[in-house]
Amino acid sequence: MTITVLIADDHAVVRDGLRLLLENQPDIRVIGEVADGREAVEAVIRLKPDVVLMDLAMPLLNGIDATSQIIEKQETARVVMLSMHSTVEHVFRALQAGALGYLRKESAGNEVVDAVRAVHGGRRYLSHKITESMVDDYIRKRTIDSPLDSLSQRERAILQLLVEGKSGIEIARLLHVSPKTVDTYRSRMMQKLGIGDLPGLVKFALQHGLTTL
Repeated sequence: MTITVLIADDHAVVRDGLRLLLENQPDIRVIGEVADGREAVEAVIRLKPDVVLMDLAMPLLNGIDATSQIIEKQETARVVMLSMHSTVEHVFRALQAGALGYLRKESAGNEVVDAVRAVHGGRRYLSHKITESMVDDYIRKRTIDSPLDSLSQRERAILQLLVEGKSGIEIARLLHVSPKTVDTYRSRMMQKLGIGDLPGLVKFALQHGLTTL
């Protein structure tokens, strides 16, 4: 049985490397590549891959929120998150969103094939760089609310677009809402987080894996 894979990463060199690695396997076929989270959600609906290799930090929509939307729209899809980070916060949010696998990018070349096969079989796969103590911390952290949990999906989307430098008008166009609605969501979001300026929002987004520099 052939496992179909969609690759979602905003770096072409990473996509090319993953495609080459996967297509050397007799039981795996890459059926698509995308460069941002919004494209990933649309491609999953259109192509219905068995497994999605998802970069955590991508423009327009980060990998965690994209994963959440994918699981909501296409329950059979299995997601493996790829990230430069292995903090409890990042692992926790990825698994909470519905990812079955989590790989450090530095080790993805050695482990990605095993991860794809494991999650396709319904098993969780965590990078060898993520230690047993990290897993234990994750289990304990399930009972601790993250600041991001106070934000709605729409508020998180606006937060990411704001820190990526999009104007209120650009955000309104991307999300198909009015600029006034964007302003309302932005004010509510900043009040919830207790953050009063853009540099504070950027720092928060970086710390919680919503975007990258």
